[in-house]
Amino acid sequence: MENFPRIAAQIPTILLPKPAINYHTWAVIACDQYTSEPWYWEMLNTVVGENPSTLRMILPEVYLGKPGEAERIALTRDFMRRYLDEDILTEHEGLILVERNCPHPHRTGETISRHGIMLALDLEQYDYKIGSQSLIRATEGTIIERLPPRIKIRKGAPLELPHILVLIDDPEQTVIEPLLRHRNILPKLYDFDLYQDSGHLVGYHVNDPALEKQCVAALEHLAQPETFYPKYGVEPDVHGVLLYAMGDGNHSLATAKAIWEEMKPSVGMEHPSRYALVEVVNIHDPGLMFEPIHRVLTNVNPGYKEEMSNFFPGGVSFEQQPDFEQMMNHVNHFHEKNRHCFGLITAGKCELVIINDPSSNLPVGSVQQFLDDWKQRHGYDEIDYIHGAEVVQQLGEGSSNLGIYLPAMDKYELFRTVILDGALPRKTFSMGEAREKRFYMECRKIS
Repeated sequence: MENFPRIAAQIPTILLPKPAINYHTWAVIACDQYTSEPWYWEMLNTVVGENPSTLRMILPEVYLGKPGEAERIALTRDFMRRYLDEDILTEHEGLILVERNCPHPHRTGETISRHGIMLALDLEQYDYKIGSQSLIRATEGTIIERLPPRIKIRKGAPLELPHILVLIDDPEQTVIEPLLRHRNILPKLYDFDLYQDSGHLVGYHVNDPALEKQCVAALEHLAQPETFYPKYGVEPDVHGVLLYAMGDGNHSLATAKAIWEEMKPSVGMEHPSRYALVEVVNIHDPGLMFEPIHRVLTNVNPGYKEEMSNFFPGGVSFEQQPDFEQMMNHVNHFHEKNRHCFGLITAGKCELVIINDPSSNLPVGSVQQFLDDWKQRHGYDEIDYIHGAEVVQQLGEGSSNLGIYLPAMDKYELFRTVILDGALPRKTFSMGEAREKRFYMECRKIS
């Protein structure tokens, strides 16, 4: 394992299931998906059965705070140790080039491909706090209250399984894309269909030292101050170099950071827990799409219109829509200066909400400000963050629920916004819809 401090990275030793294992049931989707759809996880559990699976080494968040949580967490560690003892995993040192093919979210019958590399990032150079100037940075606010249950899961675990996607801003496509041109000569480590029409996953072992060196050198170039500061037009005295921006899994990386800070005085700086395994993706990858994260509120106070009108000083207007499709189309194509637009879904009707002179730069910021304030005044019971238009429509029409449909942000504005303004409002964007999320596949020893 070779370390590269200038890019906060380590070339990892990765564990993968041996070829005899059924990869289709081994790989499962990120634990923070389908949190309002327990049927998905129940059906997956039936499909996996007795097969070795990453499902046995994670705790789907649908079960957080539910009876039996402690027992489920203990079982995840038991299965990790069992899989290690039963020797079903094999080591591969070096980068892995990942190719994920997914159904196109907006064009029936088409597919899109996203590419990344598996890399271990140095938690010493990651800081999720607001105002951080670290090389690895959060893109949205980290909710500290969400860390304790995740810490319980990771603490004492012998393995980590990443669903973390980290972004680089590489418009010249110098880091990952050159590897694609050589994939025909790279050994395939896995190549299989994912569960429930979620696409196809291929992994290539970058076992050529020259290709690895080229990849590292390209990352080092992006991290050079003389590259970074002219690129974004910022000053060294004000802004630190940002190389890696969190895409998915910020709370998982924050959990790894919290555990590392706690344990490093007793284990020393060379311990494997200093690093966290992630997939690095170029934000300019054409297969990487930013999707909005919608909201669904439960047990909603029916006076929400009056509450919104009182909250936004510039005024709010409501426009009834004939159906969900037309509401969605209006929201997605709304571009008016000094106004924000989002959709509301309740039982039997859809509406547009127009906010005049908003104080936030993004519609999601305006909405989240209102929801945080209204929650404190008991306007609703719970909020769930939803990936996918169909799901927010279905759940929003439930009794006493309120669905909030939001537009997507422009992915090319992410780095500049984080550099200049700091973290975005929480749950601002999603890299793809639920079934496009990263599946657990690779493992790494952390103890």
